[in-house]
Amino acid sequence: MPTHTPTLAVAGTVATLALQRPLQANRLEPQDLHALAAHLAAVDADPAVRVLLLRAQGRHFCSGFDVGQVDAAHVAAFEAVVERVHAARPVTIVVLQGGVYGGATDLALACDFRIGSPATALAMPAARLGLHFYRSGLERYVTRLGVDAAKRLFLTAERIDAAEMKAIGFLTHLVPAAELDACAAAVAAQVCALAPLAVQGMKRHLDRIASGRLDGQALARDFAACLGSADLQEGLAAFAQKRTPRFEGR
Repeated sequence: MPTHTPTLAVAGTVATLALQRPLQANRLEPQDLHALAAHLAAVDADPAVRVLLLRAQGRHFCSGFDVGQVDAAHVAAFEAVVERVHAARPVTIVVLQGGVYGGATDLALACDFRIGSPATALAMPAARLGLHFYRSGLERYVTRLGVDAAKRLFLTAERIDAAEMKAIGFLTHLVPAAELDACAAAVAAQVCALAPLAVQGMKRHLDRIASGRLDGQALARDFAACLGSADLQEGLAAFAQKRTPRFEGR
């Protein structure tokens, strides 16, 4: 029997999480949340992984959590998974080949890079269903998109197209559909070529700055760790020798 729960595949420095319910627009079921949490824990525990790629089968990226099973416990479980994506150690890239709806919009916003095509579209129908969105999702919308865009999407349930998603900052990249995979691979390659200690540290602190929760002492520790790292010595030597650096994350 084929599995419909999300899968994880690791190839070198890139891990790929794939949603696999294309006939249901990749809606997420409770068992999918458990699988995603386990996969995210495995990725965070693997220091070789520098990029986490999130993608989905079929026409749409994801229609969010199954609305027929919405209750307090499942909403909390969904929020916890999205927070794990947001806090993931590797740089995260999501490929949005089609529709992204409801809670899936927050799942995408939790990623560092969001790549879409002209077929990508977004809607946040929470108010149409009588549902109040959870705290961290509201905060993420405001910090990523600004309060005006967040109000527009939450308070009107308006569906917007890919061009508008790019204009408000939801999409970081907008490319032809045929170039989605190449764009994701190119961004992943750019990230993987850089020093992982510096990349992961700056990712962590940029997110904290955006949310107004900067920990100055933690930033100072990461700054000092990079100053004393073998990666910095390798980067400086490669620059002086006009060659490509080989970073090992130490």
